[in-house]
Amino acid sequence: MASAPQANLPMFYKDLMPLNSRDHATWKAKNADAAPWLVGQHAIPLTAEEFPQAARHYPIIFASGDNPVPLALMGLNEGVNVFVDETGKVTQPIYIPAYVRRYPFLLAKLNPSSEELSLCFDPSSGLLGDSHEGQDLFTDGQPSEATKAALGFCEQFEQAGQRTQAFIDELKKHDLLMEGEVAIQQDGNDQPFIYRGFQMINQEKLREIRGDVLRGWAQSGLLPLLYAHLFSLELISQIFGAQVQLGKGPVPVVPVPAV
Repeated sequence: MASAPQANLPMFYKDLMPLNSRDHATWKAKNADAAPWLVGQHAIPLTAEEFPQAARHYPIIFASGDNPVPLALMGLNEGVNVFVDETGKVTQPIYIPAYVRRYPFLLAKLNPSSEELSLCFDPSSGLLGDSHEGQDLFTDGQPSEATKAALGFCEQFEQAGQRTQAFIDELKKHDLLMEGEVAIQQDGNDQPFIYRGFQMINQEKLREIRGDVLRGWAQSGLLPLLYAHLFSLELISQIFGAQVQLGKGPVPVVPVPAV
């Protein structure tokens, strides 16, 4: 079977293979009641339109560096996810980011010289196979409804990613991002735990934005996204407390993964 290029695969993906009716005619997709790929993943990419839902459950931050991807913090330290158990089963009712729900599928270029994207999947996921019980991937040589739904979801995710990049470009245009720092005081410790290594909205610069720009942001829906991010930062202390309860004590750094 032909495989897509394997260099620089995104988070979760260990391998990538194009889905096709010749090689996968009898394959099925099984429903997963757990997400083992989430175990130990503490920062998950978000699209901008997910901010209002995600902000109810996670702190939303931006990756440091020149590519400030929005991230939902599911833990404050590398290797810690306070929302899933050791099998990847979600332990409480939370919003699941689209990036997680997309797996094991992904739209990718099979030919670097072409702009065409093809539906691919991670064959190491264990979610697709010839011996599985589940939903057919092809019917009479044509994509099944399940495959069409997966393709549609991936296409919507790509479009949301483009809108998210426009959102990030607007933040950078107005120099609204700054290096973040959060101090959390724990009972019994004289010194607070300081978390750095991420970016956040600079509220002072936000207050200085011209009124006509703010009105435009309010009309476009961008302004509520900024405040969803800012309000969500209050949840950092809850994530801290959850880590302490799980015995995964605090370490004063928030390393951000490459995505």
